[in-house]
Amino acid sequence: MENSIYVALSHQMALRRQLDVTSNNIANVNTTGYKNQRMLFTEFLEKPGLHEKVSFVQDRAVVRDLSNGAMTQTGNPLDLALTGQGYFTVDTASGPRYTRAGNFHLNDQRQLVDAGGLPVLANNGQPITIPAGTSDVKVSGDGTVATELGPVGKLNIVTFKNEQLMTEVGNGLYVTDEQPEPAPAETKVAQGLLEGSNVKPVVEMTQMIELQRQYMSAQRMMDNEHERIRTMLQRLGRSV
Repeated sequence: MENSIYVALSHQMALRRQLDVTSNNIANVNTTGYKNQRMLFTEFLEKPGLHEKVSFVQDRAVVRDLSNGAMTQTGNPLDLALTGQGYFTVDTASGPRYTRAGNFHLNDQRQLVDAGGLPVLANNGQPITIPAGTSDVKVSGDGTVATELGPVGKLNIVTFKNEQLMTEVGNGLYVTDEQPEPAPAETKVAQGLLEGSNVKPVVEMTQMIELQRQYMSAQRMMDNEHERIRTMLQRLGRSV
């Protein structure tokens, strides 16, 4: 196969991956706390001959846009949003996981849980439980949860040195091998608000159309090159 077809094929593979990422962004336009994603590409040089270099494209990683999404007021006292850098901590069977989605509620044990039913952890590593018979839940800016009977715990809000190394595991949750650090002092908890996705739908739809055009262009180039090689072989076959 000619090098030009290899190059076009590597381009198509990268475009296909980027299409998947863009489609996922569009699908999560209305997902609480979702962060827009982009592919990181690098050049890969191959030397098939002594004086020849062929440039391929490789997708190296998915990079998240860590900027805050728009805040929506809900009036629900159990809806919480972080106005700066940081993550809520929830408990799972595989250990703690981290999320920006603060659409919490109470389970039948009156524990504060996320949308998937996972307990939200306090800074002492225990689930936050709202005492029976209480109804006035207040969450202060530093994450302290209290009722009319007094404080019941403080949300474990953490951050990491390199947030891009965090791996998305579904349902708005992230995991990382890095050690968590306390969120910066400027990070505040806003009660009765939810952080929306920071995806810009118009930008993503435009991106998808452009990617589809590039994919078709690469396919046409490959088809033309294949036809050129086929014609060349046919003419060479008739000449011998």
